[in-house]
Amino acid sequence: MIEGKVKQTGMGSEALSMVSGLLADAVVVVHFSFILFVGVGALLVWLWPRLAWLHLPAVLWGAALSLFGWQCPLTALEQDLRVLSGAAGYGTGFIDYYLLPIIYPAGLTPELQVFIGIALLAVNFISYGAAFLRWKRR
Repeated sequence: MIEGKVKQTGMGSEALSMVSGLLADAVVVVHFSFILFVGVGALLVWLWPRLAWLHLPAVLWGAALSLFGWQCPLTALEQDLRVLSGAAGYGTGFIDYYLLPIIYPAGLTPELQVFIGIALLAVNFISYGAAFLRWKRR
């Protein structure tokens, strides 16, 4: 899908490969940042309560992905960009080496994904409950 749109630009194959690889790396960074935000964003809500309007939907999305075994659209986008760049799999660059094992850990089973989803909801429920009590006391 992406490939057809990129071919319309007339970009050379080497430039296309390089740009696609860089875009794939950027998607991994965004993906990792989103996962980090979902995981520890409740702590930021303690400092900036209005951030809850952004964090709560992110938590619900992250939990739904884990609980129902859905694939994040960022994963599909990154994989499409990797293929477009000519990579058969992940390379050995900094991003590939350090971030990908965190986002896609080995041994991630459907059962473990459900556990992660439930734990994510529980931790955030407790964090938001404590934050709500704190705000109510003020």
